[in-house]
Amino acid sequence: MKQKKIPMRKCTGCGEMKEKKQLVRIVKAPDKDGAGGDISVDVTGKMPGRGAYICKNSPLCLTKAKKARRLERAFSCKIPDEIYDKLTRQMEEPAN
Repeated sequence: MKQKKIPMRKCTGCGEMKEKKQLVRIVKAPDKDGAGGDISVDVTGKMPGRGAYICKNSPLCLTKAKKARRLERAFSCKIPDEIYDKLTRQMEEPAN
């Protein structure tokens, strides 16, 4: 029997390829009426929009991504500090 292929994604913080289950997806929602899309943590991994991945249990990776502006490059837009604070809080919350 053929084994299922395990999806791999690259962490934008540390740059390592890991299994998709080990990473959290950060998504930029599609633009609505010309307004910029909302950026949030995608717990389910199925929200519509452009995604970037960061290690689940590593706030250090989010800090690295912020310092090198990797999320800004991935989403092609300026990301305010409030959004990084919100992402940090959402990553620290236990998953329900």
